[in-house]
Amino acid sequence: MSATVSTKLERERPPALTVGPAAWLRSNLFNNWWSTAVTLALGYLLVRWVVGFVDWGILHAVWSVPSKGPGIADTSACQAAKGIGACWAIINDKWRFIIFGRYTFDDQWRPAISIVLFVGLYVVSAMRRFWRWELGLIWLVTLTIIFVLMWGGVLGMEYVPQDQWGGLPITFILSTFGLAAAFPLAILVALGRRSTQLPAVRVLCVVYVELVRGVPLISFLFMASTLFPLFMPVGFNPDKLLRAQIAVILFAAAYLAEIVRGGLQALPKGQYEAADSLGLSYWHKMGFIILPQALRLVIPPLVNTFIGFFKDTSLVLIIGIYDLLSAGKIALGEPAWQPYGTEIYLVVGGIYFVCCYTMSRYSRGLEVEFNRSIRR
Repeated sequence: MSATVSTKLERERPPALTVGPAAWLRSNLFNNWWSTAVTLALGYLLVRWVVGFVDWGILHAVWSVPSKGPGIADTSACQAAKGIGACWAIINDKWRFIIFGRYTFDDQWRPAISIVLFVGLYVVSAMRRFWRWELGLIWLVTLTIIFVLMWGGVLGMEYVPQDQWGGLPITFILSTFGLAAAFPLAILVALGRRSTQLPAVRVLCVVYVELVRGVPLISFLFMASTLFPLFMPVGFNPDKLLRAQIAVILFAAAYLAEIVRGGLQALPKGQYEAADSLGLSYWHKMGFIILPQALRLVIPPLVNTFIGFFKDTSLVLIIGIYDLLSAGKIALGEPAWQPYGTEIYLVVGGIYFVCCYTMSRYSRGLEVEFNRSIRR
């Protein structure tokens, strides 16, 4: 009996080339002669690139160089390996400046802890079980701790002015505060632009969105740096970081508002009518029924905008703020290290890639999870 069942199961088992990795390769990469030729050509180029990068970046690379004196590196080994191997010694020599900028050397443990707190805050915020009102309190407490660490002046920590901040903490501060503050503003602007009962508010929102989207971010940063202090009370002169932060918030809010408005327009009219039939107020209708569905529809463009603005924080260099990319450029200012910008940009690009790819993968998983809940 068991032999009969085993024979039947083997007879009903799907062919090996219809499921599994072999089937995926056959259907996606080798399903016809043209696809096979392209796959083999790209595979050959990829293998050559990987072999070349391993040879340049690992096997013949220079990882450290001796010192001629205080702050002076002997780059003769890197010069001898020029064109043959990478000079990762520049990263070994300049990594503190790239990550922390001109922050006081003895106090660089403070921005290091701030970076860890930022990453921890992102991880906690990504977990749906923490999506409660307590999460706002966690954000408030964590960001307060970060600013206390960065500024100092209390608890025995030396005061460090904002002009000495730089590197990765600046990138995290501008992107985190900018997008966190721009998103609720964008929702209000999107709702205001669709308002039928408040025409003055609608016109104001339309003017704001079209005006901001009509100029580049660089112009907005210049205006925030030069014109913003003119509108402040006498004696109040906000620092450059605050001016740049306000410019990023206002600029990002205009773009996010259009994405949110697209999600609101994509919802069927029946959703609005169903919410009205329940007798809900305007804000209850938007908060509990309309906005959750609209934001679910626009997760991909929202995350695409988040990624774009995370990278655009590098533009603050034009007003004298040194973020991660700017610190990498300045690290090449030393004549001995100027020929080795490729290594700097590879490391900085790798940091940006890890951050952006993580956001992209998380948004994809969130989208799949929301779609699964809808199908249920």
